[in-house]
This record gives sequence, C-alpha cells and structure tokens, in this order.
Amino acid sequence: MKEPRRFCIKADMQLCQGHGECAEEAPELFEVDYATDIYPKVKILTAQPEAALREKAEAAARYCPNRVLTVLDLED
Repeated sequence: MKEPRRFCIKADMQLCQGHGECAEEAPELFEVDYATDIYPKVKILTAQPEAALREKAEAAARYCPNRVLTVLDLED
C-alpha cells in the first residue's frame, strides 16, 4: 500500500458559503465559523495536517458544494 503524501489545504474564502460538508467529512481538519459577515465560512484547523488525514481532506474537497477546497502536494 502506498504511503500518503504530505499535503496542505487551501480554501477560496470568496466562494465559501459555509455549508459545512467539509466539517462533516473531516471534523479534525475543518469547522464552520458563524461569526462572519454574510455567510458562515470554513475554518481550516491546520493548513498542513499529518499525511494520514489526506483521504479525509480529499473527501471534504470532493463533497464541498462550491468547490472551495484544494488539497495540494507538499515537497519533501
């Protein structure tokens, strides 16, 4: 089995409307911040999580209705 690669998470806060799918998929990585101007917004709890959480981060990005999350590889 291939070992997960190190990664980081980016969010386009202009597009985020705080649906919370990311927090449902990966509560150890995301929460919804309700103290924002118009819409709630995603809050990334750690921008460079441990590699073992990559699958959860990718699921959160996949299920985001506005596609605001990006999972990027980090160089070793």
